[in-house]
Amino acid sequence: MDNFLHMLVIGVSPSLTVAALPPNASRMAVSHAAAPSQWPLSLVGALLVALPVFLQAPWVRLAPFSAALFTAPLLLAGILLASQPNPRLSTAGTLLVGFSGSWLGGCLFWGWCRLHPLWHLPIEAFALPLALGGLNTRWRLAASFYLASLLGTAATDGVMAITGVMRRWTDVLLAPPDQAPHLLQAAALGVMQPMALTVTLLAGGLLVSLCRRFWRHPDPAWRLAASAMGTTLAVDGLFLAAALWAPQLSGLI
Repeated sequence: MDNFLHMLVIGVSPSLTVAALPPNASRMAVSHAAAPSQWPLSLVGALLVALPVFLQAPWVRLAPFSAALFTAPLLLAGILLASQPNPRLSTAGTLLVGFSGSWLGGCLFWGWCRLHPLWHLPIEAFALPLALGGLNTRWRLAASFYLASLLGTAATDGVMAITGVMRRWTDVLLAPPDQAPHLLQAAALGVMQPMALTVTLLAGGLLVSLCRRFWRHPDPAWRLAASAMGTTLAVDGLFLAAALWAPQLSGLI
C-alpha cells in the first residue's frame, strides 16, 4: 500500500524519496517540511478544496455554462503563473492548473448530470490520465492536488453508496422545495444508524490516518495531498451536520 500511494501521488517509490538520502537528511527534510514556510502551500490547497462549496455550487446552479467556461481563464492564469521565475508564483500557478481540472469536473456534473450520482466519480475523473502522466513532470503538484481531491471524492461517494444515501439522491433533488429538506434530513438520519455510522467512521478514520501519514512526509506534494483530503473530510462532515440540523441550508438543495 505504501509503495502504491507513493506512485499514485508523487510518481516515485519510497526508496527514491527517503532511502536515497544521507542518514540525517531524512530527519532534516521532515523538520524543514514542518517549518512555518510550508504552511502557505497547505492552506492554499485547503482553500481550493473549500472554495467550490461556497462559490462554484451556487454559480453552477444559476449559470452552469458560464461556470464551466470559467475553467479557461483559470487554466490560462495557472499556466502563465507557472512559467514565472518567482518560485511562489510558479507554485501558485501549478496549483491553479490542478484546481482547474477539479473545477471543470464539478461544473460538468453539477450543471448537467446532478441527477445521476453514479456518474459523479467518472465525470470528476475525466483528467485522470493527464494527472497520472504529470506526476513525473513539472506539474507534479497540480497532479497531486487533483489526485488527492479525486481520492477524497471516491471515498465520499463510496460511503454514500454503502450507507444508502445515494439511493435517495434523486428523490431529494427532484422533491418540491417544501419536501426536499425533510427527505434530505431523513437520508442523513439513515447515516446515523449503527451499521451505516460504523462504515462512515471507519472511512473517516482511514482518511485521517492517510492524512497524518502524508503530512509527515518530507515531500511538499504529500503535504498538499494531506491538506486536500483533510479539507474534503471536513467539508463532508459539515454537509452531514447541515443535513441533520439545518437541511434547508444544505447546498444540495
